[in-house]
Amino acid sequence: MTALPARHDVHPGRVPARFFFSHFSSILILAAAVFCLSSPAGVPHAGTAPDALRNFPRVILWAWERPEDLRFLDQQERPTGVAFLARTLYLRGADVIIRPRFQPLRVSPATPLMAVVRIEPQRDGRLKLSPDQARQAAQEIAEAAKLPRVSALQVDFDAVRSERAFYRQLLIDLRHEVPAAIPISITALASWCMDDDWITGLPVDEAVPMLFRMGVDQGNVMAFLSHQREFNTALCRESLGISTDEPLSNLPQGKRVYIFSDKSWSEASLLAAKSGIAGP
Repeated sequence: MTALPARHDVHPGRVPARFFFSHFSSILILAAAVFCLSSPAGVPHAGTAPDALRNFPRVILWAWERPEDLRFLDQQERPTGVAFLARTLYLRGADVIIRPRFQPLRVSPATPLMAVVRIEPQRDGRLKLSPDQARQAAQEIAEAAKLPRVSALQVDFDAVRSERAFYRQLLIDLRHEVPAAIPISITALASWCMDDDWITGLPVDEAVPMLFRMGVDQGNVMAFLSHQREFNTALCRESLGISTDEPLSNLPQGKRVYIFSDKSWSEASLLAAKSGIAGP
């Protein structure tokens, strides 16, 4: 399975000097960028198993690193959540380097929010992937859960086989770092949900199968879903991840659907995206 490419504008092999921030300044920049025009309002934390995200809407928009004004979302007629890129962690040698969100995100007080943290490893033979590095990364991810009105976390890491043990330890540490009431979601390559299940038993509440940017495996994945109608891995059965620029048909119904757009969201693009979802 081809790993999902990074969905931001920084080359994963180069981290400019301006991205080296202290822990305190990173939080200040992120809070200002995300909530510059939003007033605080409480959003109930999601519940526990079997579906810890059951209080989230069935449609969730990914808001990546670009200016986004989503105040047009109608939370009365068609409730819609927002999963926004809160920060990116670059794993370099034995270090964890933080890049906070710089672009503004404007949402109404009633919008359910999920903070997404993207992990970018340096795959050049110098990466340590040590227990200390996993612990530090977990602590940095947990900080995103402290942002106002955030009621869930999502980790976006296309871990290759040699990184899986590290990722497992990171998620174990993360579960200890955040309150039990905060659900943890991860994105998942479709192969992890089919015949390469290594994620069963992870301390997370869902794994979102990424049904875009699949490369040569797209035909196999869609043929599998057409025949099976469901993924093999239980963690992958509550949700799907799709993109506006790769429309798909005959998807399993009744799922929580995350939608990615390569452009800033608008009312028109949201309407078009929702019209292509059967049974949201």
